[in-house]
Amino acid sequence: MSETKALGNKNEKTGFVVSTKMAKTIIVETTRRVQHPLYKRMINKRKKFYAHDEEGKAKMGDVVRIVECRPLSKLKRWQLKDIIRQAVQVTTDLSSIGIQTGPEKRVTNKKGKSKK
Repeated sequence: MSETKALGNKNEKTGFVVSTKMAKTIIVETTRRVQHPLYKRMINKRKKFYAHDEEGKAKMGDVVRIVECRPLSKLKRWQLKDIIRQAVQVTTDLSSIGIQTGPEKRVTNKKGKSKK
């Protein structure tokens, strides 16, 4: 008696990754355009979703597809399905492009004391 459950269509959303600071969790921001009920002008509505990223593949700025799942924590109800487009990662290491940086000198001006 092996019954197979027919999985229904799960809700999917696409959006930009705006944060990857948590372990195995990303925050995805989705944007939708809706008409204002009174003024009939098109406006953008944004919403953030917490999604589970088991392998930590998604980076800041990536366009990703997330799919609905069972509650994983207080805020997480989505899982990362795939990465649609990867963002360009900017490096802050100046030595990789040939710029030498030296020790920075900090100039402090103490309050109440003036040079004479």
